[in-house]
Amino acid sequence: MIQSVSAPREVKKSVQFWFIAIAAGIFEMVIALIQQFSQESDSGGGIIIAAGIRTVIFAALVYVIMKMYRGKNWARIVLTVLLGVIGTLSLIIDPIQWLLNGNALKDMFDGMTVYSSLFGLSRVIHIAAVFAGLTMMFRPAANRYFRAG
Repeated sequence: MIQSVSAPREVKKSVQFWFIAIAAGIFEMVIALIQQFSQESDSGGGIIIAAGIRTVIFAALVYVIMKMYRGKNWARIVLTVLLGVIGTLSLIIDPIQWLLNGNALKDMFDGMTVYSSLFGLSRVIHIAAVFAGLTMMFRPAANRYFRAG
């Protein structure tokens, strides 16, 4: 059944936040690629393959986001599980491991480079966008929209 009701503001905002999260992920990938190539690593082929795989994943996520925008509840569930849970864990696992290895928060900014600063800023935006996207797609008006679909 085609959704005849226009997406509520909350769903539209959620879509915007999901696109911000994807843009941040793409930016982080580009930063990592630039950093890897500037170090003249021998694993250039592996880096290209990893970037290609991530690009396919980003494209698939755009597809799922658009399905969510059109009122498909399965897409909302997929976004919640893949980006909201698994994706968030993948974003925060490194800092958590860093802290568990005995590092102190006061040492977090030691040795920062332009790359790590940009990457860190993007990661903060990325995580904030994921939380905002999740929150907006489960607001009462959004819930009604998905039930109607």
